[in-house]
Amino acid sequence: MHRYRSHTCGELRASDVGTDVRLSGWLHNRRDLGGILFIDLRDHYGITQLVARPGTAAYEALDKMSKESTVRVDGKVVSRGAENVNADLPTGEVEVEVGEVELLGAAAPLPFTINAEDGVNEERRLEYRFLDLRRERMHRNIMLRTAVISAIRHKMTALGFNEMATPILTATSPEGARDFVVPSRLNPGRFYALPQAPQQFKQLLMISGFDRYFQIAPCFRDEDARADRSPGEFYQLDVEMSFVEQEDVFQPIEKLMTELFTEFGGGREVTSPFPRIPFRESMLKYGSDKPDLRAKLELVDITDVFEGSDFKAFAGKHVRALPVPDVAAQPRKFFDQLGQFAVDLGAQGLAWVRVAEDGSLTGPIAKFLTEENVAELTKRLGLAAGHAVFFGAGEFDEVSKIMGAVRVEAAKRAGHFEEGVFRFCWIVDFPMYEKDEETGRIDFSHNPFSMPQGGMDALENQDPLDILAWQYDIVCNGVELSSGAIRNHEPEIMLKAFEIAGYDAETVEREFAGMLRALRFGAPPHGGIAPGVDRIVMLLADEPNIRETIAFPLNGNAQDLMMGAPTELDEARLRELHISVRKPQPK
Repeated sequence: MHRYRSHTCGELRASDVGTDVRLSGWLHNRRDLGGILFIDLRDHYGITQLVARPGTAAYEALDKMSKESTVRVDGKVVSRGAENVNADLPTGEVEVEVGEVELLGAAAPLPFTINAEDGVNEERRLEYRFLDLRRERMHRNIMLRTAVISAIRHKMTALGFNEMATPILTATSPEGARDFVVPSRLNPGRFYALPQAPQQFKQLLMISGFDRYFQIAPCFRDEDARADRSPGEFYQLDVEMSFVEQEDVFQPIEKLMTELFTEFGGGREVTSPFPRIPFRESMLKYGSDKPDLRAKLELVDITDVFEGSDFKAFAGKHVRALPVPDVAAQPRKFFDQLGQFAVDLGAQGLAWVRVAEDGSLTGPIAKFLTEENVAELTKRLGLAAGHAVFFGAGEFDEVSKIMGAVRVEAAKRAGHFEEGVFRFCWIVDFPMYEKDEETGRIDFSHNPFSMPQGGMDALENQDPLDILAWQYDIVCNGVELSSGAIRNHEPEIMLKAFEIAGYDAETVEREFAGMLRALRFGAPPHGGIAPGVDRIVMLLADEPNIRETIAFPLNGNAQDLMMGAPTELDEARLRELHISVRKPQPK
């Protein structure tokens, strides 16, 4: 018999009754019922119940062991009997009568409970992550991640893509986020950067003639944590294709996402096909460029209705309305709570009206609306008895942010929100440029290496703020999974695009010398995308925080509490790396 096990803890069935077995695992739980000791033994594969009788050496040994100790047991498989079957366990029809026990590793007192979710704080869980990962939910999440990545590799290969690796030590790049830098011992005063993404390398692979590339790529960005973003390190499915237009990129990625979310989504419905929503339309209808389409409500721009109005709350401002069916009969508390939700987001309040049976409007602001206002709102918003309308007014971006969140919250509270589905969409036609409101400067709004729609002609003859780019995002349930673009593969168009954003040719040639040099040697039209693996798994696992799907994440302050990183270096090591440290002065 094998030194540690003849079977796993998830393997035994009724057909094994009478078999002598050897199991190894963790002491998950222990119960003493009428003098008989029942032990749940857990390993990677599942749980098997052990039984130890009083007066036996096995009973004495198991009774003294602490939970989460690792043990080896020998025993005989017996039937539990119909009245004692545990239908929640695959091994629930049997148990093992223990004859011999060997303690393999004793467990110290536990900092928190392993066999139950007891509300321990995240900092403690990350400090003892190796224990946290023993919990059923966390173990399931990590194995889901493993299965998803394996499926991605298989499906991408089947779609004709080739997996390739790109460098981890590279040059710093002005891609938007801060780089993590690595000092060079052999080149004093110089630094490598960890890649924020393999962007330039995957484009260089296209220029090198490899046509279809993918990689499960680690990316490193020195940025703050969010619920859907892990600080420091994250993984993405990096993809690039040659001789393609936008729809050519959409087709394999849409097929991949549909299959992944169908296979691992637990029966939840998946959007098919994915709608294409222009950026400006998304901002107007949903208040966001990552709309949650599970909310079956839409915003309506009614700014023109109040142009020249005497109603000061709306006059001269951008005004957005949210019509909500079947809520006019709700008590005042419903409206007050939604108003408080808006205030918590930064609004000064949330105006609203109800639609009465006769079509008239009632509510706090109804007296400020003229007959013409009411008629136009009724027509524009398709109002009927039972509707309520919520209004937001102010600057465009501020109103979009607040009313976009109100849209989703109102849908949830009013029963206009789909549960148990994955609602995907493509956001397309992003503006190439935007204006900095403080400086008035024209700058790139998204990705500076994207091809402008209309090419050189658009750059030379259109208002920069009207130029659209071949850029796109894929969004699911209000979570941006990825950005992508058709790349600007023509050096002269790239130089002109940067010129509009205030970069002279010398600066561009210096900052992107390697890329520009490659583009001048016959670059194919190419494009790509990079869906976030962590976010995909977060959605599939139905977890609100991305750290719940990563085995060893950093905390919100970009610290590894388990390993103690980041650490200080001693003087000898600093001298070897030609570095002196200048710490911030205390305030």
